[in-house]
Amino acid sequence: MLAIMGSRCRCSTMSLTDGMRWASINPMHHTSATVSPFVRAKAESFGEPGLAWLDGLDDLIAEMEQQWSITVGQPIRGGTSSYVAHARTIDGQGAVLKLALPHFWAPHEIQRLDQAAGRGYARLLASDPDRNVMLMEALGPSMSQLGWPPEQVIKTVCATLQQAWQVELPETVPAQTGSSKAQDLAKLINRAWRGLDQPCSKEVIETALRYAERRAAAYNEDRCVAVHGDPHSGNAMQVLSPRSGAESGFVYVDPEAFVAEPAYDLGIVLRDWTEEFLNGPTRSLVRHRCGLLAEHSGLDGDAIWEWGFLERVATGLYVLEFGAAWGQEHLDVAERLV
Repeated sequence: MLAIMGSRCRCSTMSLTDGMRWASINPMHHTSATVSPFVRAKAESFGEPGLAWLDGLDDLIAEMEQQWSITVGQPIRGGTSSYVAHARTIDGQGAVLKLALPHFWAPHEIQRLDQAAGRGYARLLASDPDRNVMLMEALGPSMSQLGWPPEQVIKTVCATLQQAWQVELPETVPAQTGSSKAQDLAKLINRAWRGLDQPCSKEVIETALRYAERRAAAYNEDRCVAVHGDPHSGNAMQVLSPRSGAESGFVYVDPEAFVAEPAYDLGIVLRDWTEEFLNGPTRSLVRHRCGLLAEHSGLDGDAIWEWGFLERVATGLYVLEFGAAWGQEHLDVAERLV
């Protein structure tokens, strides 16, 4: 069993041995923590708190090893807002340690995982909300790594999200809702488009802003769920063995955790397949995928389309601000959809 020490730590009541196996080959050789250029740029954009986070990663890892009686191994690449690494507990079981950037939504992520208790989400084994640190069950590859055809991805994503959406809504309205999310995306688009010297057409921006206005106006608390917020296939992880709460065979990690219409999450899914969309008949491909998402979820296709377009434009601009060239590809797809 995991040893928990320190008054700031919260831990789930389940055993680490519940349905878990060590799934990596010799991942336990830990060296000095390094982050990707994207994560570094994002941390630096936070100013002094972000710089302190970067400087203190090694010390924080050492503290968590002692506090939770774990051994931290090699990093897991691919995250955009955290340092994530393999870990092993004192009794030899696999786990994943995540050290999130000092942003305001990290405690909401911890709260969502704790509340979900493994239903549609990775099991949270221990957490330190004051320091944005969490220990989670070990998982297999992401859905994006499996090379599945789009319809199989869509069917499985919808089944996994149906589990995740069962998490109870908070008793009070959270700071972020579908309405405020749409408004925030509109502000980001306006600012970044000008700051980046207009990397896409005005027509793309006007379409995105029109969709943002529609989705904000469509917000209805009675039709909302606790959305994941970023459920692309790279955040859908295969469980290592069948278990309750993961009937689709997958669970989600990295929730942004706010309240919105469920079509928001499927708009994020529609944002995938950028390379395929660019190399084929873009509009018909995107429309077909949107139709599949609506069919497998029973949700409104127009709402999925509007959220998908809005998030594609916002994401493209956002990552361009941090020097990620692939953001332009998102905008190129959007150009073909207006």
